[in-house]
Amino acid sequence: MKKKISLETLSGLNGRATGLSAAEVTSQRSRFGANAIIERTGNPWLELFVDTIKDPMIWFLIGIGTAFFLVGDRQEAIILFLATIPLLFMDAFLHWRTQASTASLKGQLAADALVIRDGERLRIDSHDIVPGDLVVLNSEEHFLPADGFWESVDSLQVDESVLTGEAFPITKRTIPFDAFRSAQEVLVDSQSLGFAGTRILTGSGLLRILFTGKNTSYGEIVQSVSTIAHERTALQHSIAKLTKRLIYAAAAFCLILALIRVYQGHGWLDALLSAATLAVAAMPEEFPVVFSFFLGVGVYRLAKRGALVRRAVSVENIGRITRICTDKTGTITAGQLKLTHVDAASPFSESEVLSHAGAASNHEGTDPVDQAIFALSGERDLKIPLRTSVIPFTEDRKRETAFYENQGSAFCAMKGSPETILSKSALSSEEKNKWLDRTSNWAREGHKLLAVGNREVSAAELRDGKEPDSGFQFAGLLAFEDPARPEVRPAIEYCGKNGIKVLMITGDHPQTAAAIAKDVGLGSGQPIVISAEADPEKFEADWLKANPEFLRGADVIARCNPIQKLRVVEALKSSGEIVAVTGDGVNDVPALKAADIGIAMGVRGTRSAKEVSSIILSDDNFSTIVNAIREGRQLFSNLRLSFEYLLLFHIPFVLSAALVPLLGYPLLYLPAHVVWLELIIHPTALFAFQQAATSENDGAPERRVSFFDKRDALLVLLVGLAVTTALITSFVTGLSENSDANHGRAKIMALLALWSAGLAVFLTKGKSRPANIIAAASLLCSVLLIQVKWLAGPLHLTPLHGLDWLKVFGTVAAAIAILFILRKRFSSR
Repeated sequence: MKKKISLETLSGLNGRATGLSAAEVTSQRSRFGANAIIERTGNPWLELFVDTIKDPMIWFLIGIGTAFFLVGDRQEAIILFLATIPLLFMDAFLHWRTQASTASLKGQLAADALVIRDGERLRIDSHDIVPGDLVVLNSEEHFLPADGFWESVDSLQVDESVLTGEAFPITKRTIPFDAFRSAQEVLVDSQSLGFAGTRILTGSGLLRILFTGKNTSYGEIVQSVSTIAHERTALQHSIAKLTKRLIYAAAAFCLILALIRVYQGHGWLDALLSAATLAVAAMPEEFPVVFSFFLGVGVYRLAKRGALVRRAVSVENIGRITRICTDKTGTITAGQLKLTHVDAASPFSESEVLSHAGAASNHEGTDPVDQAIFALSGERDLKIPLRTSVIPFTEDRKRETAFYENQGSAFCAMKGSPETILSKSALSSEEKNKWLDRTSNWAREGHKLLAVGNREVSAAELRDGKEPDSGFQFAGLLAFEDPARPEVRPAIEYCGKNGIKVLMITGDHPQTAAAIAKDVGLGSGQPIVISAEADPEKFEADWLKANPEFLRGADVIARCNPIQKLRVVEALKSSGEIVAVTGDGVNDVPALKAADIGIAMGVRGTRSAKEVSSIILSDDNFSTIVNAIREGRQLFSNLRLSFEYLLLFHIPFVLSAALVPLLGYPLLYLPAHVVWLELIIHPTALFAFQQAATSENDGAPERRVSFFDKRDALLVLLVGLAVTTALITSFVTGLSENSDANHGRAKIMALLALWSAGLAVFLTKGKSRPANIIAAASLLCSVLLIQVKWLAGPLHLTPLHGLDWLKVFGTVAAAIAILFILRKRFSSR
């Protein structure tokens, strides 16, 4: 990858080996400030408080609790007030977590650095580094403190996976300072650049600083994270809107009822009692309570499947995912370099090739290539000869050479780039070309290639340790890869069958990414690959949002940097996709936070990635995402059923409570009846619809629609009005027959108890054991309360006759039939 460096960037810099002078340091610091990510202004505690109290659900709970307190139900009010406490803490924690994620990103930078100033080496705090500083770096310094270009290197290899996602170490090369003076803008290969937050594996070098603080690649990531806000899910918006409307409707009904009762001459006390009873019945406190409870159950179920939920509302969103944007390294792949193939040349065996390669490797080093060689050698129980001397790898030599003794003879082994090792070999031109073709074939399949050579040397050559110019036998090729996880392919197949598009976004080379994508089945084995480096203008935010079809068919985006990845996620969201992003590194952080669902790897994931994610996979298993999606879909289905039950029950309950006294008849429900029905509603809504995840919810995911669309609303309204009509008719006809309000109320209570039981069984198709048990238990208790005289008396009820019960069952059966017919015609399920 390449980066543009402007001439303006170089102003104030010098190319002297003695570094900056004290005056130049002062001048640069006044221009660019400290080498630190810009801190947020303002009082963090005030921001925490303001962000927390913005949650409308908290205000709804407080409002409902206040209403209960005003109507005299202090116990219910206290319960609701207490329920706001965990919500307050949850919102506060989420806001704090956003700040903590930025802090954890900052912690990846070097704490101090060794610089050259005025010709002297000084150890300074990394915050004091300025553009133009010459920084001395080696493997002991670990992390780079800022961005710059390499003025000199010695066998320098850097791990840049934190920014690019690439598993292979990057070999660095130098670029002279004068190269920047040839034009107003220079395109510099990233191999000549060093980046803040990346880690040195081997070697050393001198880095001339170009960018510090927020201007570094690392700083851009941190800034992008700081400016991304968590969006509320569609379900949160829908429930908040529904609850708000129900509160307004309940308040209006209560006021109207009170005024009309006074107008009818019943007196203020009767009017207040009527309004209070209606308020208790109409207040929709079940909706936020059920929502919170179902999310808690979802969190528990996902945890059992290896998905740890950090943001509870993500549980419902994960079931509606339409796009998974996944990192390659550490997510699709194992994130660990592995020697997978040994391509031996005649007459060498694979074991001999490994033995020679091991001799030319450092057993105690941190180079992942050397570690992979020794790992495979250990698996095959090979003994690697001890080397007596070594000529290390450099960018100029492109090989590492070692001398060793074996069974009384002296040998020289080397490993390095295939072109270099072949040039040292005694093979014919035809043979060399054949091996170069094989090298290209391996590379197209996503492998990193090294070649191995070996030759016998004399005792004098062994003592001198001077590498022979030629005469090496070409031993063969070593093919390394970061292999795909075995569980990924079936998970991707599931996604494809269920309308979920998987998009791999990586910083790797297009050929490498394409090979992995093909291996795991992306694009049905023929993945469409786009290079962000080849068409950078197409990855500008405005262009992506204006051309949504550009991303629609893509399976892989290669050479993609963190900011481009963020733009891709935002563009997909703006086109109506529900986007999940998986990742494990700092390079994934902006996209993880911007996604509808951020999914971090629990084992390999960095602290930064985990902090901004909604869900953490405890086993780093991609297939766990599939299980989480199924649980999320089931949760959404269960929650909709529970809310449908609540609305289908509440509409006739509230309307009948309001309309009967408005028509001039006695109160339909006394406070004891309301409490009785609430005792039926709560356990039914909470427990009857907790069905386990099944394949019934497989298929295309739901798009960005409201929780209840117009057809759902029409369904519950029509059925609710039908049941309301049945309730009022039953009560009024009962009064006209025997003028006994208690008998009429008993019929109404029987109707509602049976309606609740019938709804629970019907909505779960009779397949939910909890629903069947709750329905039977509530119905049995209701029958006892109505039919046992000493229980019915205090409740102002009279036992029903057999004909009454027959009418009740007939009415409920008719209502269920209406629900079934309308559901078939109007329901969106």
